[in-house]
Amino acid sequence: MSTRNSRIEDLEKAAHGTGAIHSVPVRHPGQAIAGALLVLALGALIWSIVTNDNIRWAIVFENLTGETILRGLGTTLLLTAIAMLIGLTLGVLLAIARLSKNRVMQAVSAGYIWLFRGTPLLVQLLLWFNLALFFPRIGIADFSIDTNVIITAFGAAILGLGLNEGAYMAEIVRGGIQSVNKGQIEAAAALGMRQRHVTWRIVLPQAMRVIIPPIGNNLITMLKMTSLVSVIAVPDLLNRAQAISAKNFYVFEMLIVATIWYLVMTTIFTILQMQLEKRFDRGFSTSSPRVGKRLAKNLRPGRVSNTELLQTVQEKSKE
Repeated sequence: MSTRNSRIEDLEKAAHGTGAIHSVPVRHPGQAIAGALLVLALGALIWSIVTNDNIRWAIVFENLTGETILRGLGTTLLLTAIAMLIGLTLGVLLAIARLSKNRVMQAVSAGYIWLFRGTPLLVQLLLWFNLALFFPRIGIADFSIDTNVIITAFGAAILGLGLNEGAYMAEIVRGGIQSVNKGQIEAAAALGMRQRHVTWRIVLPQAMRVIIPPIGNNLITMLKMTSLVSVIAVPDLLNRAQAISAKNFYVFEMLIVATIWYLVMTTIFTILQMQLEKRFDRGFSTSSPRVGKRLAKNLRPGRVSNTELLQTVQEKSKE
């Protein structure tokens, strides 16, 4: 009798969803087979490259950490950092101008974006590098200076990469700002917050979650696009690899050296991008990796965290 009652209780629990769940994982044999075939194909490709007698791997390893290559790598990283800084600064300013109510600023921003997005980057680099052909001196009368003194090959590379990046960054920032619900901005203003606080504590934290992934993508793209400056003789990584191959005639081996370094730097930038995304996603996730530190910080008298403030504004905007 007791066994029957127990069985009935189990059935009732199962009917109300409170009984034990005996889940069975779904098997995907097709995915396992496809994955195995992919690994085999990739392994065969790598083996064919590694064992290729036409590739002198000794030349690759000899030049991989050579002084000339490392100097070229340093130039590539410097170009990437400066161009991204210029691009991000210009992008924020252009995005604000595009979203302003001032029609002149809107027109200037739209015209800039149209011009630099519509011109190939390689053409821009060549134009800046040959600017002295049309403007031999920059300035007015006695207060002018030789254009070639100001715009060197490195300067032309910075101008070309930075100004071009500014146009793309402006659209990314504009999209991030527009992704924030306008009701939250109005609710924050209704709570008595100043425009500066609304921008820094309400708009930007939410916009950054949208902006960071494409900026990270642009950073990696910029790292690779710097290879274009080799056409104007800037001593970047690719240019140095080509210079060495012109002496030892191992063209393919030196291209492998450049490729390895581009892959290494791309991997590092990708990891940094993931960490940044996690950081700006903290206020919107249900858990935090530094609960104790955040708790102690939020327990300070009068302390209102951005998360609490955002929640208050979001609730207010729904009313």
